[in-house]
Amino acid sequence: MKELIKYIAQALVDNSDQVDVQEIKAQQTVVLELRVAKEDLGKVIGKKGRTAQAMRTILSCASAKEQKRVILEIVE
Repeated sequence: MKELIKYIAQALVDNSDQVDVQEIKAQQTVVLELRVAKEDLGKVIGKKGRTAQAMRTILSCASAKEQKRVILEIVE
């Protein structure tokens, strides 16, 4: 899932080398922290948060197969 979010984020931003995804694991929950360059933050979030919400939807579908809960946090 970490690679999936990194792939999507790199396709959206201009500075793809500055995309970083950290994975924090708990028992049934995984938190993915997405960091991008400051000027690319708006591209990852999208208008009214639609791009970020779409990425979260993709994650929830992918994580349902593994029966885990995945949370995406976009960090400045």
